[in-house]
Amino acid sequence: MAGAARVLWRESRRRRCWGPEAARATALVGFPQLPGCRQKSSHSFLSRPDNPNLAYHKLKGKNPGVVFLSGFLSNMNGNKALALEDYCKSVGHAFVRFDYRGCGSSEGDVKECTLGKWRKDVLAVLDELTQGPQILVGSSLGGWLMLHAAIARPEKVAALVGVAAAADYLVSTYQQLPVELKKEIEEKGEWKVPTKHNEEGVYSVPYGLIQEAENHCVLTSPLPIKCPVRLIHGIKDEDVPWETSMKIAERVVSTDVDIILRKAGHHRMKEKEDIKLIIYTVEDLIEELST
Repeated sequence: MAGAARVLWRESRRRRCWGPEAARATALVGFPQLPGCRQKSSHSFLSRPDNPNLAYHKLKGKNPGVVFLSGFLSNMNGNKALALEDYCKSVGHAFVRFDYRGCGSSEGDVKECTLGKWRKDVLAVLDELTQGPQILVGSSLGGWLMLHAAIARPEKVAALVGVAAAADYLVSTYQQLPVELKKEIEEKGEWKVPTKHNEEGVYSVPYGLIQEAENHCVLTSPLPIKCPVRLIHGIKDEDVPWETSMKIAERVVSTDVDIILRKAGHHRMKEKEDIKLIIYTVEDLIEELST
């Protein structure tokens, strides 16, 4: 990659000397019981006259702020989003998590969603709910959308953190299917994608979403992204191979790119040590952007 990325093999992150605020944050970060211990809080809505209203939670604080972009058909209440929110609260930085249209508590019909519409949701959140430079943390599909946001709002996006970033992966996976299966999907208007991440065991993906997503592929040419980029990926990811993060690193024009491979990491990156690594990565970027 001609120096475009430094590949860092890490089974554990280096120990640090924590200040009092960061020490409080580590007491909150990454523990599976954390979300269950939380008081349920009501969410706010971003009203949009011509588009579905988006549910969100927002913390006011210092810049750079942090915005979490969730994965495919996921929501803003996952362990990674909540741990990042707790960290930002402990150190006084702004934070936003939200649900795409058709997902979680946001309005809209998921069957009518497309990647382009979710891209608009991300840009609306950046434009309406944030001020100043932001660090985008994109998980899976959110890692694809964060690349689009960085291109569309270069003055707003100060850094990117991809967590098992799934750039182009929906399209590339579909294109590798047998011709007979693709014909069947086209006729039925739906692709049943096997998954271990829900009770049904499948994701029902509208064929129209796949078609439209082809217009938003990003790995076919250089990406005019000049900010720092950190790409965290698990080698045991069975959904999106870690080589996808390598491809992203090759395409972005920024030279400040790190690929962090977790030998024991899976796609969701939701274990305690996974989440601590994500927090450490965001912390490093905050320090870098604040000096």
